[in-house]
Amino acid sequence: MLLKNDNTNLFEDVHTHVKESAEKLGSSGGALFIIHNEKIVTESYLGKQSHGKHARDVQVDTQFHIASVRKAYIGFAAAYAIYNGYFSIDDPIRQFVKNSHLSAYEGVTIRHLLTHTHGLRIVDGKLKSEYKPGESWAYRGPSIDLLTTIIRKTTGQSVADIVKEQVFKPVDFQSTEWIKMSQPHSKIAGTIRDADNLTWTETDVIDGSGMNMYVSAKELALWGYLHLKEGEWGGKQLIPKEIIQMATSIQTPNPRLPIHKNGFLWFVKDTNHSFNQIGDKVPKGSYQLLGYTNVALLVIPKENLVAVRMLNRYGSSEGFDYLNNIRAFGDIVYECSIKTSTTQ
Repeated sequence: MLLKNDNTNLFEDVHTHVKESAEKLGSSGGALFIIHNEKIVTESYLGKQSHGKHARDVQVDTQFHIASVRKAYIGFAAAYAIYNGYFSIDDPIRQFVKNSHLSAYEGVTIRHLLTHTHGLRIVDGKLKSEYKPGESWAYRGPSIDLLTTIIRKTTGQSVADIVKEQVFKPVDFQSTEWIKMSQPHSKIAGTIRDADNLTWTETDVIDGSGMNMYVSAKELALWGYLHLKEGEWGGKQLIPKEIIQMATSIQTPNPRLPIHKNGFLWFVKDTNHSFNQIGDKVPKGSYQLLGYTNVALLVIPKENLVAVRMLNRYGSSEGFDYLNNIRAFGDIVYECSIKTSTTQ
């Protein structure tokens, strides 16, 4: 994908915000990549890949642990499976899972897994239901393992297989991969942890074993750009637009519930409320995914914009208001895009 560079510094406020966030969090480095109106308007790299004495500078091929932002790829694989008829969004998951007799699975569908409205939770090592499917929202882990298992069982391919075949190979992504945390290479940014958070992991069973996803800022932005363009790449329809539209439009079963609205795992902006992870100024229809490593991927179709923030810090430092910070990131990106539009 050939995008022109147009670094006009009109997004300098976003760069400042990311740099200050990195400093407050104690990150060793970070990156910012913004595509606006078919141009790369910001591409910047901050600091080092770790706090080590001889650490490598963060650069274009540095890969960050994106944590939950990997759900964008899982959501894509689910949309691909549905589009190709392997299962339907409202199929009950009981027909795909082991131990289907468990009462916790009662009434749970693929849609509930994709929109965090399934009610499933692990309590004392057992799968429990904390609310009736579709009646509330909670960000819980069981849905992801179930989704990846169902996708593999029905398609015969892992999530990694699907996204590699459908996207990574055709567009020649070189800095996007699932790897084990214990097997990093020289381009991987180490992730800063607090002493009491040394055992934290977040993995998916992607290729038969636990993996995390590591991506460069540029390729994560281009992944967002593929969604922004609804599957078009290089002037051709690489991915059926129905797959992207399915993944990035609101799929929450009861839109009237005062909860987050989701597409296929993406957070989709609907109305403003105090616990929204997308800033109040960001327009309706925008969508975003966040990672526990302080990574963010934001797509604002109304402004023809994709913004990626990469940092390498698990969780938040003491006194750091994460929700306020990530909402501010989106609002500043949007404000800069408006300023840019008025100067063109």
